[in-house]
Amino acid sequence: MIIKRSGATEPFSREKVISGVSKACQGRPVNDDDLALLAQRVEETLRSDGQAEVEAQEVGMAILAPLRELDQIAYLRFASVYRSFSTLEDFEGEIALLRAAPSNTANSQAVANDLKSETSSSNSNNARKSLVN
Repeated sequence: MIIKRSGATEPFSREKVISGVSKACQGRPVNDDDLALLAQRVEETLRSDGQAEVEAQEVGMAILAPLRELDQIAYLRFASVYRSFSTLEDFEGEIALLRAAPSNTANSQAVANDLKSETSSSNSNNARKSLVN
């Protein structure tokens, strides 16, 4: 059971996980099977703790790691809402963490390509080139 912020409880729902994550994945190369597997991984993580009830906050935390592995841009979108990023520094800090420990080479390349296309700053482009190399 999931304990919501209001104190109400409800059963875990893979569909709710998929619904929440799919918004962050809009326009990204993530398909329905990827989302279903992510929701399964989240459920398995929560069940592995052996607790009968889990805070809703823990569900969100359990989403972050597999989403980061799946697509770093979607991860950044989800994390920005989930963790209430309010400044550019919040984004910059998270991007620095992603660069410091990329989850895999393919995603690192995708992040570098996506970020290059979203900005024209030459300084940013030089930093991203080092990520790709």
